Amino acid sequence: MSRRIVLSAVAGAAVLAGAGAFALAYAGDGAPALAHSTARYTAPQGARDGSFRFSIEVTAPSGLKSLKVLAWPEKSELGTKPPTAKEMSRAESARCESTGADGTRCAYTVAVTAADAASFPRGSWHVAVLATDEDGATTLDTEAVDFTVG
Repeated sequence: MSRRIVLSAVAGAAVLAGAGAFALAYAGDGAPALAHSTARYTAPQGARDGSFRFSIEVTAPSGLKSLKVLAWPEKSELGTKPPTAKEMSRAESARCESTGADGTRCAYTVAVTAADAASFPRGSWHVAVLATDEDGATTLDTEAVDFTVG
């Protein structure tokens, strides 16, 4: 085999490997990634309202467009049929702030009145989230984090 053929083959393989690495890196820009979710429920006391607080970190290379949040009791219809992405699109939005590059920290807080708390089923609850990036890719996690209503 001549030296030119060997060099051409090696150069061609390097170009293909580079193109493959680029394609793989671009494919990694898919749907938003969710991490480090936390939830805290505080019951009302006396005349003071309680609260429900949820936070999560989202990585979305194209940027995060929205994050929808829904807290739901385990002992409910959603316990046998969790929410779909279509249903989650109508849920309430979290407030989100960029943490740099492609990271975002989102938080959702709502006051809980004594009347609200009295109607809440006791026991385990789940938080479902739907993250949508600027390219329209979505990530649905129907049990991003759990908390207890006592």
